[in-house]
Amino acid sequence: MEDKKRLSKALAAAGIASRRAAEELIFAGRVQVNGEVVKLPQTLVSWEHDEIRVDEEPIKGEEKKVYFILNKPHGLICSNVRVGTKKLVVDLFRHLPHRLFTVGRLDRDTTGLLIITNDGHFANRVIHPSSNIVKEYLVKTSQEITDVHLKAISKGSYIEETWIKPVSVKKVRKGTLKVCVKEGKKREVRLLVQNAGLDILELTRIRIGGLQLGPLPEGAYREMTDADKASLFQ
Repeated sequence: MEDKKRLSKALAAAGIASRRAAEELIFAGRVQVNGEVVKLPQTLVSWEHDEIRVDEEPIKGEEKKVYFILNKPHGLICSNVRVGTKKLVVDLFRHLPHRLFTVGRLDRDTTGLLIITNDGHFANRVIHPSSNIVKEYLVKTSQEITDVHLKAISKGSYIEETWIKPVSVKKVRKGTLKVCVKEGKKREVRLLVQNAGLDILELTRIRIGGLQLGPLPEGAYREMTDADKASLFQ
């Protein structure tokens, strides 16, 4: 019997994006099967008998899976679609023979721990709400942090029409605090802190699950170990 997969799963297995992001590509009309645009993620396809293209680029099938930890530098965008001359995180990996993408996103002005891979199934597991993974951020502000600020952040804010409360908020020094969140809403930590009346100087993600950023310099990356991958879900 011919081995067929759902189109969204096939794209994830080929390292195009996480399954959720692959579905978005399909809905946007950016995926072709045998020369025709297909907008149904559940369409069954075969690498042996079907020609699959994303943005007109042929996808050859599944490739060796690779995983990297990056200390994302300031100014880079977590996207595989370039707008104008803006620099992308994946530009740091252009010399590698893999089609890579970021697992989740950090905004342009946020630095810190970011996972880069071509394994869509792994990425989907990391970002899916059912994994219940906590992300920790270090925030440096231009003001002295007071109990009023901490209580305001802890109370939460409306973000993307949802009331978001952090898992924990802790003052580290006069103008530095740590914020832990689970939801993964766009710019949620930045908005939680700004809505409390604080001006952010630096925002860095330092932990995902049990995986710590550690001493990796900004802009540097390394391959993930099996222990690194397991620590995400601890």
